[in-house]
This record gives sequence, structure tokens and C-alpha cells, in this order.
Amino acid sequence: MNRVVGFIDEHRDEHGVEPICTILAEAEVPIAVSTYYAARTRPASARALRDAVLDARIRQVHADNYAVYGYRKVWKVLNRQDPADPVARCTVARRMRALGLHGALPARSIRTTRPRPADVRPGDLLGRDFTAAAPNRRWVADITYVATWAGFAYVAFVTDLYSRRIVGWRVSSTLRTDLALDALEQAIWQRRRDGHQLDQLVHHSDHGSQYLSITYTERLQAAGIEASVGTVGDSYDNAAAEAVNRLYKKELIWPRGPWTGLDAVEYATLEWVDWYNNRRLHSWCHDRPPAEHEALYYATNTQYYATNTQPTSPDPAANTLH
Repeated sequence: MNRVVGFIDEHRDEHGVEPICTILAEAEVPIAVSTYYAARTRPASARALRDAVLDARIRQVHADNYAVYGYRKVWKVLNRQDPADPVARCTVARRMRALGLHGALPARSIRTTRPRPADVRPGDLLGRDFTAAAPNRRWVADITYVATWAGFAYVAFVTDLYSRRIVGWRVSSTLRTDLALDALEQAIWQRRRDGHQLDQLVHHSDHGSQYLSITYTERLQAAGIEASVGTVGDSYDNAAAEAVNRLYKKELIWPRGPWTGLDAVEYATLEWVDWYNNRRLHSWCHDRPPAEHEALYYATNTQYYATNTQPTSPDPAANTLH
């Protein structure tokens, strides 16, 4: 009934109420003129009033999170915002359908790194096990690309497998080793700035030449990080890193394109990474943001925190220019 009344409201000025009701009756959607006017003057029901308030909250949550959340995550955010007044999951799903809101569309698989010819390289220390017992035990790294009007922009990410937190990233106009290396440097700097040690860390990547270069492997060795590399031509061996690339494309790049150039991509990536780490609910983290998931780990593992977060001496290699 509400939809029929709304349809008549939308077209009454052009066609008149009575002709519209006649046409609807012929289309087997009968509504009397008196019924229409009674519906317009009837006070809104309690449910309609609640839905109006909820709709405003849903729209805000959806817009604040890059318009990529489906009803499950919108429902989670609403109940995190006001635990004392929970909203039913089915209610959020119903209202999002009515509002025409939905989550991000599925992403396509992407491959960017250039294979290095077969030679001596590190083994695969993960074996497709993309779990970690604590932060800074396992990182994964990969590169993706963004098409812009000024050419391709390449984006490198380094992700901690414990929380799926992006600990390092960089954007560049080339696929040279410096791109991956700068993302690694940021990850090392950020973790050491926060007082964490990296002596139990494994760094995993695909067999791209950027990650198997002498400069990159020497930097890992200097930082006390053990290298791990997946097999040639097998995306499943670095699936966790590629999952971050897909989220990046699905949640930021595709919905907000076309992109004008490198600067636009870099600034948008900065904002997206901040949102991803600090506000985006991640199912891997039990619907908590990655930074919150890590903070909870440290808060509940005081012994680990006391022994592994002592300030370390500056790393001379971290200041190397590339």
C-alpha cells in the first residue's frame, strides 16, 4: 500500500489522482480514491517512525564506510554504536533493501609482480597457512595497480597476518624494487617506532623480481626478518596478500574511479588505509578493526607485551636512501 500511495504522490500533479487509480485498477492493482486520501492523512505508524530514524542511521553508517558495507556489517556497526538499544539483523537487511543500499560488488583477481627467472630463492615457510599467533610474526606483501588518465599507478602493501593490519604501503609510477622496498621500510619503521621487535618475523611474498632482488633480500636480513616465497605461478601461495589487493580495488578504486593520476591515487589510498586499519570491521578480527584487534591482544597478553615492546636501538639501515 505504501508503494502504491507513493507512486500516486509522484505522478498526481501530472495525471491527477482519479485517472491514476483507474489505470492501476486496470493493471490489477486496485485502490480507491478515498483509500488514497485516507492513507495520506493517516498518522504514521510507530513502526514507520522507527524505520525513519533507523534509515537515517543506516545511511550514515553506509556513507561513512565507503558505501561498501552489506547489511551484516552495517548491523554490527549500529550495535557497536548503541549496545543498549540493539537492532535486529533482519531489520537492517529489510531497511537496506528498501533504501536500495548494498555492499561492494565482488572483486576480480589481479596479478602485477613480474616473475624472476628460476634461481636460488627462499622456500615457502607458510605453506598456505595464513594465520599468526601474535602480531609481527608473519607479514605478507604484494603489489597491485590502478589505471589512471596519466598512466598506471602501482601500489605495494605489507600486511600483518595476525590482524590483517596494513603496516606498510607505497604508491609509485613504476614497478621498480624501490616501490616494494619503501613499503617494507615504512612497515619496519612503524613497528619499531611503536616499540615492537621483529626478530620472530617471517616476510612472505610471491616470486616477483621486486621481492627477490638483492636490495630487498639484504634489507630483510639486516632487519632480522626471515624471507619466505611462494611457488611460481600459484596465487594461492600468497592468497592473504592478494585478498588485501582485492578489497582495495573493490572498496576504493573501482567505485571511485576514474582516477586522474598518481597524486589522486596516493591521497585516496592514504585515507583508505587509515579507515581500513582503524575503523573498518574485519571478519578475521571478529568484526573489530585491525588496530583494535591488536590492542586487545596486547591488553590480554601482558607478559608478551612486557617482553616484546621494549624500545630498540635505531636501525642504521632504515635510513638508507633508495
